Amino acid sequence: MNAPATLHAAGLDPVTLTDVLRVAGQPGFDRWHEQIRRTGGCADPIRLTGATKVIDPATKMVLHAYSTETEPGGVLRIACGNRRASRCPSCAWTYAGDTYHLIRAGLVGDPAKGTPPTVRDHPRVFATLTAPSFGPVHNRPGTRPCRCGRRHADDDPALGTPLDPATYDYAGAVLWNNHASDLWRYFTIYLRREIARRAGLTQQAAREASRLSFGKVAEYQKRGAVHFHAVIRFDGPEGPDSPPPAWASVGLLTDAIRAAAARVSVDVPAADNVPARNLRWGTQLDVQPIGAFGHGEHITEQAVASYVAKYATKAAETTGTVDRRVGNKEALVLLNVPDHPRRLIEACLDLHPAYPERKLRDWAHMLGFRGHFSSKSRRYSTTLGALRQVRADYRAAQQRQALGLPDPDEHPEATTLTLAHWVYAGHGHTPGESWLAQSIHRDMQLNRETARDELPGQLAIEGAAL
Repeated sequence: MNAPATLHAAGLDPVTLTDVLRVAGQPGFDRWHEQIRRTGGCADPIRLTGATKVIDPATKMVLHAYSTETEPGGVLRIACGNRRASRCPSCAWTYAGDTYHLIRAGLVGDPAKGTPPTVRDHPRVFATLTAPSFGPVHNRPGTRPCRCGRRHADDDPALGTPLDPATYDYAGAVLWNNHASDLWRYFTIYLRREIARRAGLTQQAAREASRLSFGKVAEYQKRGAVHFHAVIRFDGPEGPDSPPPAWASVGLLTDAIRAAAARVSVDVPAADNVPARNLRWGTQLDVQPIGAFGHGEHITEQAVASYVAKYATKAAETTGTVDRRVGNKEALVLLNVPDHPRRLIEACLDLHPAYPERKLRDWAHMLGFRGHFSSKSRRYSTTLGALRQVRADYRAAQQRQALGLPDPDEHPEATTLTLAHWVYAGHGHTPGESWLAQSIHRDMQLNRETARDELPGQLAIEGAAL
């Protein structure tokens, strides 16, 4: 089968097919393919124009020069870096890998990432804090049928939707999402107070004897309500490098978490015929100790890190909404948004005039939620920025070696000066480029999965190359 026939068999429309043939037939296709492969098959690469020069400051000799004038289309393509799997699966995979290493470093320890191995002996739990009920929804309550009398399949689109949309509190749901970050902030404040109370200490004395570290991720339930998964860890007064006090235990931490969650409340004032509300955490609070990896516990370090990394790349689009801002209600019809998320988005748009400072219109596509999807306390472990810098330094070292440039770590006296000028020239692919980039990403993903399967004990989520 020739190439055009193969592409027709892949189900390409005529416009995409024509563009694929155009791209593949260009003289610079091999270099274009190399650029896209270096981005991991990024779905929306950033295009840059510009040039760089590496100069020996002592002799003024140009050691290396590069310009995008010689590149296909006159541009350099770099990865977009978007964390959302719905936007760019390639960059989301990298983000998930970084998140995995960040969370795991805070559980098992990694001196290169700011946590010693002894952190594994610190008390730590995996806590899930949820939203309250805003009305009965279709669900799968164990072995029993749903309230509607049916037994829903795992992929039933009715799951999470209200039994009676007319009585469901859509306004309360989106206001809760909108204030979820405030609820978490108050929770961390009350948690420290509850720990001090249980330890029989003043708050200042408890802070001087111990620290709390956490890493968390937000996840949307099928009903469109946000809930948080958090790793919460006891440390000593100097953070992960110091042992926690003798009174710090998993049991004390668990009791303090439950008490703190029960105390938290956020008042939303009445406005423009919208009644006042008192927002609280839901009653479905789960706190489980995290066991050491390999000891047979159900909740292990690897499982927790994998779970957090998985949801760090997802957002409200998992509920059926869209992954970009919605300007008006009419757009929801054009976008074919399902009924339940459509009503939640409409509630955001309707409530915006009453609470303009909450920016509900801007975050309607997120069903009101406007917080960070993954965050951590300062001393939990390393940062995503540090992980990205390690990766950038590694690639820079590879390039220096390929160009024969001196390594500043090995030869500090051989300093070089880099002059660079870059201009943003757009982003994205043409239809044919997009199809080819997806093919490149699939091939790379298949190779990763094959390599992982061939290595026994490989981690559930591979990290980015560090």
